Amino acid sequence: MDVTVVVPLYNEEESLRELHDWIKRVMDENGLTYEVIFVNDGSTDNSWQVLQDMQKEYPEVHAIRFRRNYGKSPALYCGFERAQGDVVITMDADLQDSPDEIPELRRMIVEDGYDLVSGYKMNRKQGDPLSKTIPTKLFNATARKVSGIHNLHDFNCGLKAYRKEVVKHIEVFGEMHRYIPYLAKEAGFSRIGEKRVHHQARKHGKSKFMGWNRFVNGYLDLLTLWFLSTFGKKPMHVFGFLGTLMFLLGFISVCIVGGNKLVCLMQGVPHPLVTSSPYFYIALTMMLLGTQLFLTGFLGELVSRNSQERNKYQIAEEF
Repeated sequence: MDVTVVVPLYNEEESLRELHDWIKRVMDENGLTYEVIFVNDGSTDNSWQVLQDMQKEYPEVHAIRFRRNYGKSPALYCGFERAQGDVVITMDADLQDSPDEIPELRRMIVEDGYDLVSGYKMNRKQGDPLSKTIPTKLFNATARKVSGIHNLHDFNCGLKAYRKEVVKHIEVFGEMHRYIPYLAKEAGFSRIGEKRVHHQARKHGKSKFMGWNRFVNGYLDLLTLWFLSTFGKKPMHVFGFLGTLMFLLGFISVCIVGGNKLVCLMQGVPHPLVTSSPYFYIALTMMLLGTQLFLTGFLGELVSRNSQERNKYQIAEEF
């Protein structure tokens, strides 16, 4: 199979048929074999019934229905698990991503040798508010700096193309869909490219992802990903180091306070009790915190070695 298109959706019943017809037209014109996997992320509208009706007409349509809303990352994860195409395309269900971009995205994977190609929406003309554009610019600048992928301008663009091996070797969880290029890079797929893509105006409904909240969550997710990629496999390297350092500083401080008391006693100089000095309690606190940090690193090592699979979601139906 040439292409798998994975489409996460949440309450997009008005767009589904039009999107599928558009994808079908592009695939047929280019002679590509394909499948479309719709992942219904707990929609409360009539989206699932629309998908069932479509599947009766078109055998290339497959769908997954979550029992509740989990988010975009779990939807992509389940779609990736079932993808059979040599090239996997992801796009949103709101008709803002153009299926006309699929042939060129596929060509960049197959002929140019990219592992992943991310879209870059150049022509945003629908008047996005500053509450969306400013956080987006800050988010992308931060993601480029932390990830080291400097050639991507729009990490969060839903329109992306992947070599099949990439989606089978990365784990998308939580809200990490924003950082799939980073995940791919950490998995050893470093040939990451970008393509300028046409951005359609939304025809139905409204965006589910707006404003500063998205930036704050994205920033926290980026810190999580950086920490996991740097210390996730060896938490003792960070917690153990900090704990040992703090314990030693506290121990040295206690020794200094105690030594000062001994010197005064040997010389017959009056000196207050050690426990009356605030430095004694500061040093003692540092030793306790150092011990706790060290134990945190040790427990983190045990958890990382025995962690269960985290990507298990309640799927009501699929076809």
